[in-house]
Amino acid sequence: CFLLPRGRDPEPPEAGAAAPCAPGDPDMSFRKVVRQSKFRHVFGQPVKNDQCYEDIRVSRVTWDSTFCAVNPKFLAVIVEASGGGAFLVLPLSKTGRIDKAYPTVCGHTGPVLDIDWCPHNDEVIASGSEDCTVMVWQIPENGLTSPLTEPVVVLEGHTKRVGIIAWHPTARNVLLSAGCDNVVLIWNVGTAEELYRLDSLHPDLIYNVSWNHNGSLFCSACKDKSVRIIDPRRGTLVAEREKAHEGARPMRAIFLADGKVFTTGFSRMSERQLALWDPGVRRFCLA
Repeated sequence: CFLLPRGRDPEPPEAGAAAPCAPGDPDMSFRKVVRQSKFRHVFGQPVKNDQCYEDIRVSRVTWDSTFCAVNPKFLAVIVEASGGGAFLVLPLSKTGRIDKAYPTVCGHTGPVLDIDWCPHNDEVIASGSEDCTVMVWQIPENGLTSPLTEPVVVLEGHTKRVGIIAWHPTARNVLLSAGCDNVVLIWNVGTAEELYRLDSLHPDLIYNVSWNHNGSLFCSACKDKSVRIIDPRRGTLVAEREKAHEGARPMRAIFLADGKVFTTGFSRMSERQLALWDPGVRRFCLA
């Protein structure tokens, strides 16, 4: 697809360069559009078994959760338990096969649905459960040597199971919980008191909640297909995007460091979608 000055012979193409194509070549338009990824020859190296955590009986409860949480010292995993709910807390160095008799945190009377480590103390973790309570636990410095059944604090305020737990990113002892009662509660963990109750902003099941970088706002994804940005101190809706994803399957939303909101969901045809939103206007739009 080029002309050479008279008297010059064509030079051979460089190694790796695409060969020139003749006019009308059906590959010509394809090559213009498709850009080869620079990661096409990058492959991951599987981790050896002795560097993994094996034989953990992860919970099979029907809830959309990660079922695990990690901090610089410990890994916590929600596990199967009879007669209540439990989760493992393992030092990061304790890799390999985990003994079935390894002690657990087991104070809930119903299955544990969500856990979250405190960002200000690597030995404090909160859990939400089907028993409608939130519990805060103090993990021994070197990990568990016996089952932990007594929480530091029990927070009671939800009327249905609690499936979402999120510590405030900057304020100590401030914890958010959300339940199947469509209520969001902000707690003072130090006094076990409700700071704020938001019970009129979500008409349906809350899928997830995410604080922004300084904790002044949080965003939520709801079963009504809306993504909301909420000011918890004022109890007001700052922005809302209806039908962020039109599919009926669950979606999630998180705040990014620059203030934008990233969501995952599905289309009407159940195709997975990713979207980046700019909440600069009240009905925020795609970034």
